[in-house]
Amino acid sequence: MFRSNVRAKFFVFGCLKKATITLFSYVLLFLYACNTDSNNLSQTTINFNPTFEDIAPIIYKNCTPCHRAGESGPIEFMTYDDVKKNVNKIKFVTQSGYMPPWPADDSYTHFIGERKLSKEELQLIKVWAENGAPKGDESKIPSPPVFYAGSFLGKPDTVIKFKNPVPIKGNGADHFYVIKLPMELIKDTFVRYFEFVPNHRKLAHHINGHLISYDPGKKKDIQTGLTHSLDQFKDYKVLYSQMNILNDDGSFPVLTPNTVYYLPGYTPPVYPQGIGGYKTNKTSAILLKNIHYGPSNQDVLDSSFINVFYGPKPKRPIFETQLGTFGISKIEPELILQPNKIQTFHTQATLNGDISLLSVNPHMHLLGKSFWAFAVQQNGDTIPLIKINKWDFRWQYYYTYEHPIIIKAGTVIHAYGTFDNTDKNPFNPNHPPKVVTQGEGVRSMQTTEEMFQFIFSYLAYQTGDEKMDLSKSKDN
Repeated sequence: MFRSNVRAKFFVFGCLKKATITLFSYVLLFLYACNTDSNNLSQTTINFNPTFEDIAPIIYKNCTPCHRAGESGPIEFMTYDDVKKNVNKIKFVTQSGYMPPWPADDSYTHFIGERKLSKEELQLIKVWAENGAPKGDESKIPSPPVFYAGSFLGKPDTVIKFKNPVPIKGNGADHFYVIKLPMELIKDTFVRYFEFVPNHRKLAHHINGHLISYDPGKKKDIQTGLTHSLDQFKDYKVLYSQMNILNDDGSFPVLTPNTVYYLPGYTPPVYPQGIGGYKTNKTSAILLKNIHYGPSNQDVLDSSFINVFYGPKPKRPIFETQLGTFGISKIEPELILQPNKIQTFHTQATLNGDISLLSVNPHMHLLGKSFWAFAVQQNGDTIPLIKINKWDFRWQYYYTYEHPIIIKAGTVIHAYGTFDNTDKNPFNPNHPPKVVTQGEGVRSMQTTEEMFQFIFSYLAYQTGDEKMDLSKSKDN
């Protein structure tokens, strides 16, 4: 994954009371307290007999959003029966920390929507499973959440579908396509965000999409022309002509880069109304340049689609940039992964002005092992941004802070990425391990090549940004 058009080259780039107590008395008191706490926990574990009434809220909040029809989870968790027949799996993956997936270290930084179970929730699941997963009083079991089919975010205002299915050959190779999706609206409007919904989630590696807006009278027919093509052109103007993307006079229409985006586990960040958004003309199109499908062992047809959510005219634009691969900063040492070695790489950039950091998106491929980003202010103070101790290619979230992180001009943003190119890495695609680089162009985006990026979205700082509550975005 990369974003070829970086939107901004860093826009700004009770009081303690004295008491007398003998040491002997203190020890007795301490031992009594510890024994009492232990007994209380034991009594809770032995006497409390949780039923699905207690477990359902945990499942519905942390599991069901993905484990339902049309979403990424392979098993549905909508009913008691769904959960009961998979109770041993649920116990194993929750107690081991494998599920729910949340790669970011929550002891380092907190984000909106953290998918982490508390110790009490883990204990409830464990006891319930070991007790045979009793259903309890059915009348007290809460109803499962209601979702809009085909969207993680709710009912869209409109849906744009692939005009023709895209063929993916089952030859075990990566495939890169350029795809055009015409979009004809009733009138000019503003789009708050786009949601790409993959038809084949196991094959969709990444999507970079751009919004094309045609000025009135510039384009009579956007429905004709090629709808998709393998990304193998050196001169894209030839392809754009074949796709009928250019204006009728042969000039280029207005293009807003990076409006549609997808990675495994990704959902679009939803900010408060007025923060970000895209002016979309009545006659428009989405250009996916490009969409990367991972290797498949069978021929399939892809019919993915894009959900469109309207919103008010944005008051403040969102900027985005990236460090590392295809970004504004150099990777040191050069990103060359030697076989049978674990190596760490570093990249950094200095801000030229004050920003309000909204979201961050670390990115590596299969050889990634850990990721760490932080900012160092001019006075030497450190601002923690994100730490991922165990990289998982399958879950690459766009992490959004509850409140913007204010970073002043002169601050240096650092990112460190560690890669494991040994045969002990179960995700290593090469056996035996071989030299891996970030390649060039489309080649760098193949799963078997590597990337090291720190992508982030931000606002130009304004007074009061530190008080902005990004967690209430859906309510505004």
